[in-house]
Amino acid sequence: MFAEPRWAPIAGVAVIEGRPFRDDRGAFARLFCDDALHPVNAGRPIVQINHSLTRKVGALRGLHYQKPPHAEGKWVRCLAGRVWDVAVDLRAGSPTFLQYFGVELSSKAMNAVFIPEGCAHGFQTLEADCELLYLHTARYESGAEAGVRWDDPRLAIDWPLPVSEISTRDRGHPLLQSSFKGIVS
Repeated sequence: MFAEPRWAPIAGVAVIEGRPFRDDRGAFARLFCDDALHPVNAGRPIVQINHSLTRKVGALRGLHYQKPPHAEGKWVRCLAGRVWDVAVDLRAGSPTFLQYFGVELSSKAMNAVFIPEGCAHGFQTLEADCELLYLHTARYESGAEAGVRWDDPRLAIDWPLPVSEISTRDRGHPLLQSSFKGIVS
């Protein structure tokens, strides 16, 4: 019920396409299967599942990550609407350090992206009333939460729309300092 994972240019980031069963009644799709997604998930346990609803077109959430030892990987799937989803490599020593990968996720495509530990994550809504489902490999730890500014010039992320809404917290994430050499796990 899944196509083979498509690996992104950032190590560990992968996109999967769902293959739903469709008939006159509608569709049935598997959202997650550890066996089928083992090449990506590599046996990481899913320990927390979250859901978000973002109402306005152009709204932006992120860029978020958790610092070690509470670093998390996460599967992100769009259940309603369309979003442009971004992973930013913050891993020290990575050949793609400070590079980003963006992919459109939508309820119609039934696709998902895996964001590995050491990468920040954010998204921008392309339609109103977008709902995302997150499957996390680590529990949320408030003392480990961190973020990077969505408009950091060192990242130069090309967001598809002007930002219509962003939280005070996300607007207040720091810019990366020139001394930032990455997250060491």
